[in-house]
Amino acid sequence: MHWINWLIVAVYLCYIVWDGIRRSKDTDRIEGYFLANQSLPWWAVGLSVMATQLSAITMIGTTGQGATDGIRFVQFYFGLPVAMVILGVTLVPFLHRSGVFTAYEYLEQRFGPATRSLTSFLFLLCRGMSCGTIIAAPGVVFAAVFGLDLVWAVVVIGIPTVLYTMIGGIQAVAWADVKQMILIVIALVAVVVVLLLKLPVNPHEALEIAGATGRLRAFDFSFNLTETYTFWSGVLGGTFLMLSYFGTDQSQVQRYLAAKSVPAARRSLLMSAYWKIPLQTLVLLIGVLVFVFYLFQAPPLLYNPAHESAVQSAHPTEYAELEARFQDSFEARAASARQVADHVPGAHQLFLEQEARIQEVREEALDLVRETTRTSTVRDVNYIIPRFALGVLPLGLTGLFIAAIMAAAMSSIASELNSLSTATVIDFYKRWIHPEGSERHMLRISKIATGFWGLFACTVATFAANLGSLIEVVNRFGSFFYGSILGVFLLAMIPRARGIGAFAGLIGGMAAVAAVTFLAPEVSFLWHNVIGAVSVVAIGLLLSAVRR
Repeated sequence: MHWINWLIVAVYLCYIVWDGIRRSKDTDRIEGYFLANQSLPWWAVGLSVMATQLSAITMIGTTGQGATDGIRFVQFYFGLPVAMVILGVTLVPFLHRSGVFTAYEYLEQRFGPATRSLTSFLFLLCRGMSCGTIIAAPGVVFAAVFGLDLVWAVVVIGIPTVLYTMIGGIQAVAWADVKQMILIVIALVAVVVVLLLKLPVNPHEALEIAGATGRLRAFDFSFNLTETYTFWSGVLGGTFLMLSYFGTDQSQVQRYLAAKSVPAARRSLLMSAYWKIPLQTLVLLIGVLVFVFYLFQAPPLLYNPAHESAVQSAHPTEYAELEARFQDSFEARAASARQVADHVPGAHQLFLEQEARIQEVREEALDLVRETTRTSTVRDVNYIIPRFALGVLPLGLTGLFIAAIMAAAMSSIASELNSLSTATVIDFYKRWIHPEGSERHMLRISKIATGFWGLFACTVATFAANLGSLIEVVNRFGSFFYGSILGVFLLAMIPRARGIGAFAGLIGGMAAVAAVTFLAPEVSFLWHNVIGAVSVVAIGLLLSAVRR
């Protein structure tokens, strides 16, 4: 990468760390460190919420998802507006006025300390693993494209983020998120402009070609539990997931607890309700346009340079044969793509046949990678956009896009590390170990906890990169826990529910999700949220009635 691009990335990293340290004022007390003394304006909270969601996984995994699978992933977010309206009426005003630091403190008031601790522990486990997956996304970029070892690539992202999060608390995190969100949007729009200028066909023809492969199919109204991205899984399963994520996940709850008022907290969530789906569609569309670009500009057989180099060394003859077949298929596909744009009769079917041949050759190449690396979970989807950015984007914009990937990663990582530290200190250390600790002591423990979770997440990151599309991996992690956690909060709103029912229901809900995950793996992970929530409520109410 050119030194100018490196300079842009370096300047960005230095600025974010400096700004985070600069905003460490008013963090000498727990309320300032964790809740910013409830002083943040609604628009800053809203941008922080969106930046937390728009992680590097979105920049890398979702764009790769768009390139390989089209925009149907957007159905995943159809439940978001519904969830935001429900939360704005129910949990947001209640939690903001309750004076709690974590959402799980309320569960102790309602059901006792055991339910609070178990729920908070599940959050820590879920969010810690998800945070590791988020770090893995930029780690993939540096490891594969720049030839760094994955461990060092993870360290490059993890250390600066942990540093400004430890020092600045929620103030540093939220205001860094605002700047990072602006940078991300600028970079995404710039990439779209470059793609449209570089495509050899006009935008209408590009979308027509993409539509021929089904990549513009945004709605699937089939009701199929084994299909992940459908209208119904998004509206039903997605609503349960979003209710749990925004209503019970401390990384999101902590954002609106830091808002100035209840109306400000509501407006911050409605910002996501209005803008998340259009922004996600833009990200997916970038992936679709990259797919169309590579119909006319020869793509690499393998997008991961490290895998490409390893296979060329271990299997030079077989790989050369695959590249020759790939080149022949690419030329035939490019010709048929132009015919699709020109509305030549029969071109559509020919184009699909050539696309199938290319995918067949790619899969053979990936089999060689799996044989060479002795890893069965090798995927190529997470390397499509990084390879495009470094090989196609003009000087300066490459650095901006890499900085945007880092911004997306750092905003999400910082938010999650801050929430993990909050739950650790408030729900466990202060509750069970040292309840009478001074403000200074608790702040010191909070910073130690932030460092611990940063180390934990970096460790998880080294394993997450090869688990498939990172956007799916992080949502699979979340869906395993979120439904059951949501179920406990739903029970808390039912007057006749009792502590024994909530505790047993939570265990039963997790057991039900685990059973479905391992015994019926074909069931889409989005439905795990519904299964977990319904199981917890059903078991909890039954036991509450028996033990009344």
